[in-house]
Amino acid sequence: MKSIVLFASGSGSNVENIAHYFEGNPNVSIACVFTNKRDAFVIDRCNTLGISVFYFNKHSFYTTALVSDVLKCIKPDLIVLAGFLLKIPAEIVQGFPNKLINIHPALLPKHGGKGMYGMHVHRAVKKDNATESGITIHYVNEYYDEGAIIQQYRTGISEQDSAEDIAKKVQELEHIYYPKVIEELLFKD
Repeated sequence: MKSIVLFASGSGSNVENIAHYFEGNPNVSIACVFTNKRDAFVIDRCNTLGISVFYFNKHSFYTTALVSDVLKCIKPDLIVLAGFLLKIPAEIVQGFPNKLINIHPALLPKHGGKGMYGMHVHRAVKKDNATESGITIHYVNEYYDEGAIIQQYRTGISEQDSAEDIAKKVQELEHIYYPKVIEELLFKD
């Protein structure tokens, strides 16, 4: 049995999608969802899905070993960031080498870094008159969006596409490919 821990800060659409992808798979369990937002909608989704949630505040994340200690107790095979907005502390990155992955809603290295999340990314892609966007699934290191790239998937965009249109196209890619890459990483040995 392989276990994953998901980190999310927002609505949790990727968490729900990943949970549905693995439901009925006896070889994968979602051990817990970690969130730094007390009012994040991901908590409601987890309650509906029957997934445990661990809430922590920003202070404890950066100044204590609480989150790291809980992760060490769970011993996940993979830690998956699914719309998590805080930078992961070095202690956690170093404690779980090649077990921490993230999805970014653009084709890195463009449109990445601090402050580049959600609609900020899609507006930047639109402003650059890009002809394509997509998703980048990458390992997490101590810097925003700079970990080794695992996989990228692309979608074409036209001049007529708004930032909202780009966001929809990118989210479709996220929902199709992120769970598949997670599964591949879990069973690559």
